Amino acid sequence: MSEHPTIRPQPGILDIALYVGGESKLAGHAEVLKLSSNENPAGASPRAIGAYRAAGDSLHRYPSSDHAALRAAIAEVHGLDAGRIICGNGSDEIISFLTQAYAGPGREVVHTEHGFAMYRISALAAGAVPVEVAERARRTDVDAILGACSERTALVFIANPNNPTGTMISAGEVARLADGLPPQALLVLDGAYAEFVAGFDGHADLVDARDNVVMTRTFSKIHGLGGLRVGWGYAPAHVIEVLGRVRGPFNVSGPALAAAEAAIRDADFTARCLAENTANRASLTADLRAAGVACDDSEANFILARFASLADAEGCDRALRDAGIIVRRVTGYGFPEGLRITVGDAAACARVATVVREFMRVKA
Repeated sequence: MSEHPTIRPQPGILDIALYVGGESKLAGHAEVLKLSSNENPAGASPRAIGAYRAAGDSLHRYPSSDHAALRAAIAEVHGLDAGRIICGNGSDEIISFLTQAYAGPGREVVHTEHGFAMYRISALAAGAVPVEVAERARRTDVDAILGACSERTALVFIANPNNPTGTMISAGEVARLADGLPPQALLVLDGAYAEFVAGFDGHADLVDARDNVVMTRTFSKIHGLGGLRVGWGYAPAHVIEVLGRVRGPFNVSGPALAAAEAAIRDADFTARCLAENTANRASLTADLRAAGVACDDSEANFILARFASLADAEGCDRALRDAGIIVRRVTGYGFPEGLRITVGDAAACARVATVVREFMRVKA
């Protein structure tokens, strides 16, 4: 990395490792099965696609600056207060708003050791100190988080279900965490994968019951709008008022707003995606375990396959790539012996299982 002798960025910026997304191409394969980015194998709702296309007639118009229609749709579907919803360019932007507004020099941002990379990145970008806390058997450890908090703690991030582990802690444990935080700290609950848990509200009830809890959500996963980058947050009024001061007035495009509104109202499509993910996840989990690969019960749309060694993980990854299948190496998330595999459709899951089964047979 080149550095200028006198022009320097703020402290913390150069400590950020560049984020590397999931691959989408393989040399020698005209078509690949991409299972590296937790995308919806069904794509987006036909209603969302139609709304996006219709929005093409208005590309010369600035989008809504208050996102009122989308916030109203989210509130209606989830039974929330529209006035306490904020929309962003993916939930990543909501995370960035929170660190920009509440963290900074002299403050700390707590996250778990296998948490989403953007927690650390956003903390460093804001000049704050990221504090990594150990998990227990790949699950969020509430006591360890509380033990890491201090008078400098500004934000605590957890994802529930978590990425890349797919594990989840109970509502009671999350409430205990919120109750135990120091008075100046906010608990941020990343619900990117909340829709993959039947009947789960992403802890919205906890946001309603307390003044120190924020929930973030995304349209990139079950709604299949990763290419449009739309996310949202639900927070106490005092937090929404602060975030509104750092949010740009046109941070979400008009076509994205239209597609997201149509997507969240298409309850039948979402229900079908949930049912298919649940069934295919169970099938792939059983096949991986039968092949001798360890994996926890996942509550998301991916499975963290854990091999006996780094060499085995690398070998299986090569076998999958040779078969035209891309999964995600998660060494950067603290699992050098792991592969995170997106749950695809039934045919995709069968392809993965066949390759892994043969690799494990030959290896043995």
